[in-house]
Amino acid sequence: MKNYFLISLIGLLLVFGCNKTEEKELPKDTYVQDNYTKKEVDIIMRDGIKLHTTIYSPKDNSKKYPILMQRTPYSSAPYGEGKLKTKIGPNEHLMKDGYIVVYQDVRGRWMSEGVYDNMRAYLPNKKANESDEVSDTYDTIDWLVKNVENNNGNVGTWGISYPGHYATISAIDAHPALKAASPQACIGDFFFDDFHHNGAFLLSYFRAISLFGTYKDMPTDSAWYSLPELKTQDQYQFFLDKGPLKNLNEYFQYDKLDVSSTTSKDKIDDFFWKEIVEHPNYDSVWQSKGIIQHMDKVPSTVATMIVGGWFDAEDLYGPLETYKGIEKHGKNNYNTLVFGPWDHGGWARNAVKNAVGNYYFGDSISLKFQKEIETKFFNHFLKGKGDKNSGLPEAYVYDSGKKEWKSYDVWPPKNVVKENWFLSDNQELTSAKKETKGISFISDVKRPVPYSEDIKTVFTPRKYMTDDQRFAARRPDVLVFETDVLTQDFTLAGDILAKLKVATTGTAADWIVKVIDVHPADAKENNDKMQDHLKMSNYHLMVRSEVMRGRFRNSFEFPEPFIPNKKTEVTIKLQDVFHTFKKGHKLQIQVQSTWFPLIDLNPQTYVDNIYKAEEKDFKTQTHSVFTDSTIEFSVLK
Repeated sequence: MKNYFLISLIGLLLVFGCNKTEEKELPKDTYVQDNYTKKEVDIIMRDGIKLHTTIYSPKDNSKKYPILMQRTPYSSAPYGEGKLKTKIGPNEHLMKDGYIVVYQDVRGRWMSEGVYDNMRAYLPNKKANESDEVSDTYDTIDWLVKNVENNNGNVGTWGISYPGHYATISAIDAHPALKAASPQACIGDFFFDDFHHNGAFLLSYFRAISLFGTYKDMPTDSAWYSLPELKTQDQYQFFLDKGPLKNLNEYFQYDKLDVSSTTSKDKIDDFFWKEIVEHPNYDSVWQSKGIIQHMDKVPSTVATMIVGGWFDAEDLYGPLETYKGIEKHGKNNYNTLVFGPWDHGGWARNAVKNAVGNYYFGDSISLKFQKEIETKFFNHFLKGKGDKNSGLPEAYVYDSGKKEWKSYDVWPPKNVVKENWFLSDNQELTSAKKETKGISFISDVKRPVPYSEDIKTVFTPRKYMTDDQRFAARRPDVLVFETDVLTQDFTLAGDILAKLKVATTGTAADWIVKVIDVHPADAKENNDKMQDHLKMSNYHLMVRSEVMRGRFRNSFEFPEPFIPNKKTEVTIKLQDVFHTFKKGHKLQIQVQSTWFPLIDLNPQTYVDNIYKAEEKDFKTQTHSVFTDSTIEFSVLK
């Protein structure tokens, strides 16, 4: 098969990451080959489109098995008779416990027919021949339980990242045979996940655009897209030199397109880039693609286990909001949450040492999850009694400060209270309000604050989520506020609201807030995952961070400029954390206005569409943060 390397690269980078392991010769794993047979079929959907599906069935046909299915845009390869994956299913335990494991190329991807639509909109009231991902999943399950030999009639779904989104999809208007679904790092809404955060464009994901937006209308086992080459190892300088976002159009031949065309994707070099450029606001296009708005369609007959990582740079919003949406609408649903100290897909790796970037959390954390949580979940609902007495907690969450697991019967825990902490002009974060003052800094569009001190290029950034933030704290365009040394443990469990009061000399600005655990000077927890130039002494661990594109402060659908020098409220919701700031540490808040090139550079002059801004629109401005701004914490008592 041609270009199989690209398939492997995408699976490696977008799902499991790229942690290096010691290179050595390993014996070939033949378990799947020895114990499973593989069959490839094309299943016909209700509108006539055929979806390519690969079925791994146990060779022991003396009993019946449940079906575990993953639907993916990243290929169900390897294709062809006699070519099998070496690992199948969510983990090795489930692979060896006896399941029929199914992989399917979703509509318009790889060997499946049809035209792909990124985050295809769910159609609640479909006409006779209309299809969406919900109906494709339903039709697939219906065919499988009727045509695959030795199945016991029970189906489960799982997936990480985009496949996690399709696992969420499977639970909506679910087929009666679907008993369990585990959406993991699941995309919830593309205006808040992956490619956007609160409307700000994740420039760091630029190289992944063509993966999702290159047109294809015929089945293929070869990569039909190509990823742009930056031809540099300095990503910060590359994007700074490129200037306005419109200068990236050349990578998609966008300037040559008939951008007014909305009817024929075959006229479009990259329809995802066009979608981003032509829809800068949260309009009907993005709204229709969001899936978390439809969690009321998940029936109580489907047990769900939502899995995510506290340090997932790609999909943190999706799993948290998916869990909360099902909780809100499904009072009788079996719905559980698992969040650990992982980056994107870290829980599926087999490494004994569990670290994110420089920060080490412990040994066998992922292995414990796979064996004691994930395997138990699927076995109970697909092979066991299938009742709500699974033996698993409602919320199984990892305290990333204490480095230990906790179980709760609800998330956030019941004994959480809201506390407002105030910013101070003396770099203090205090529980008492002081005199209101404005603290000003210059936001220079020629010298934006980097999101990492590393000089490199990455396909999708990850390690920055636990990066040492001392490099940022020492810049004049980053405001720092911190507590005194804590005299007792201080645990945050739930979301964080930064209620900023700001002003700018311009008419546009972004606002970034970071929550940081400042370790004591005598900390000695150094580990072999840490970069050579760093030490744990005074390490500034980023616990949570988020951006708000200021134009969307009142509405993501209807943006508006700032009035120069007018004090204005900007509220930023930072996603949930579960972290104990230990006695002897300090809690620090950083506030800044650029985060480059994680997000694109705001012109700081209001334009209708930032993707079409000109060089002349980019202007250095002075921003102010007022000390009656508050940070609302969810504090565990």
